Amino acid sequence: MARVIATGTDLDALRARLRSGNLPEELLKPGPEVVLRAGDRRLTRNELRAEAEQVAGGLQQLGVKPGDRVAIYAASSLDWVIAYLGLQRAGAALVPMNPDYHSAEAEHILNDSDPTLVIADAPRAAIAHGLGRRVISVDELPRAIAPPMPDLTPESLAAIMYTSGTTGRPKGAIIDHGAFLAQGRGAMEVWRWTSNDILVHTLPLFHLHGLGMGLHGTLLSGASATLVHFSPAAVVAELTRQDDQRGTMLFGVPSMYQRLCDWLDEHPADLSHVRVFVSGSAPLPPAMFERCERLLGQKPIERYGITEGGIVVTNPYDGPRQPGRVGLPFPGVEVRLGEKDEVQLKGGQVFKGYWRNPNATEEAFTPDGFFKTADVGEIGEDGTLAIRGRLKELIISGGFNVYPREVELVLEEHPAVDEVAVAGLPSEGWGEEVTAFIVPSKTRPFDEAELIAFARERLAAYKCPRRVVVLDKLPRNAMGKVEKSKLTAR
Repeated sequence: MARVIATGTDLDALRARLRSGNLPEELLKPGPEVVLRAGDRRLTRNELRAEAEQVAGGLQQLGVKPGDRVAIYAASSLDWVIAYLGLQRAGAALVPMNPDYHSAEAEHILNDSDPTLVIADAPRAAIAHGLGRRVISVDELPRAIAPPMPDLTPESLAAIMYTSGTTGRPKGAIIDHGAFLAQGRGAMEVWRWTSNDILVHTLPLFHLHGLGMGLHGTLLSGASATLVHFSPAAVVAELTRQDDQRGTMLFGVPSMYQRLCDWLDEHPADLSHVRVFVSGSAPLPPAMFERCERLLGQKPIERYGITEGGIVVTNPYDGPRQPGRVGLPFPGVEVRLGEKDEVQLKGGQVFKGYWRNPNATEEAFTPDGFFKTADVGEIGEDGTLAIRGRLKELIISGGFNVYPREVELVLEEHPAVDEVAVAGLPSEGWGEEVTAFIVPSKTRPFDEAELIAFARERLAAYKCPRRVVVLDKLPRNAMGKVEKSKLTAR
C-alpha cells in the first residue's frame, strides 16, 4: 500500500469539528445583507430565512415529514435555492435531479429514491407527472407558518446525490448533514472564503460542486453569490462590475474556462481584483492552465472531487499551483493509493454508502473504511496528487498498462489539437489498441501521421495511438466530463 497523504495533526478531532452542528440552522443565520442575486432579483439573509421557513411550513401541510425525500427537478434559480432550504428546514432530504434528464433517466432516479414529492419547473413537471409522481411547481412553492426546527444530527440524511452515470446506471450516494458541513467548511478554509467574497455562481445546483461548495460555502461563510447561467459575456460582466457587487470568486469546469479564454482573447478585461478561480470536475489541460494565467491574471486552482466525497483535494491557495496535479487533501481528509494505484479516501465529508444498494456499498469500501474511488492516481515527491484516469478506462495493449490521461497530456501539447480523449478499442492483435479522439484546433491543419509521430517522440511505442478519430466535439456530461462510453460505442 502506498503512503497516505493527509492534512491536520489530529484527524479524528478535526473531522468531528468540521461535521458538528445542525445544517439548516447554520446555513440560515439571519442578517440584513444581500446574500443571493439573480438578474434583477435580490434576497437578503433575513428574506431567505423567512422564505425557507414558510416553504417548510407549506411542505409540512402537504404531508412532508422529517426523513422524507423530496426531489428537485428544475433548472438552477433562486426558487431552486428556496425550495432546497425549505425542504431541509422541514427535515426532509434532497434528491437533486439533472434538468437535462429525459423520461428514462428521470424514471430510474425517481423509482430508486421514491420521493414523497417532486418540485419541478414547467418543462420537467410533465415528465414527473407522466411517471406517476406527485408534483408541485418550483415557481409556486406552498407557504405556511414555519414548523418547529427538526431534530437533526450530523448523521441525519441530507441528500441522495446520484452519480453522473458515465460508466453505468447512476447510484444514489447517501450524504448526511455532517458531510455537507465538512465539505463547506473545508472549502472556506482552503480557499480563504470570507464574508467579503462574492461568488459568480455558474455551476448547476443539482451537482455537488454547485451545491456543496458553491451554495453551502456562500451561506456558511457569510459571503454572497450571483447566480448566472454561464456565458463568457455574462461572467465577465459580473467580474468587472463597477459597484460593490463585483465578483471576487469563480468556480468552473475546463470547458467553461476554455470558452472564457476564447472570449477574453477578443475582449480583454482587467480581472486582477478577482481573488480566486477554481477549476475541476474534469482535467484542466496544461496548455489551458497557462492560457488562463495569461488571460485571467493568475493560475487557476485545480481541484479533485467526487460525488461520494465532495471536493477532497486541491492545489493550494498560497504556494505552487501545478498543471496536471490536483494538489493536497482538504482538512480532515486522508488520501492513499491502493491496488493498481487506485485513489482511496477517508474523512468526515465522505459518504456513508449507496441508497438501497448494500452490495455496491460493501464493494465500495476497504475493510479499514477507505472509499475506493476507481480513479487512478500518482503521488509525487512533494505529496501532491495527480489523476491518471479511471480503472475502468485502463487500456491493456499488448500486455502493457496504458493510462489514458498520460497520453492525453502529451497530445494536448500539439498545436493542431484543441481537445483530445484517449480510450481503448478492441484489437485482435493487441487486445486493445490505444485510440485518440481528436477535436482539431482552428489555427493549424491537422495531420494524423504527424500527431502519431509527435507522440512517439515523447512516449513509449505501446502508449502511442494506433488510430485517430477526428470529431467536431467530445461528448460531455453536465459537468464537462468526457463520456468515454459514448466514444467507444461509436
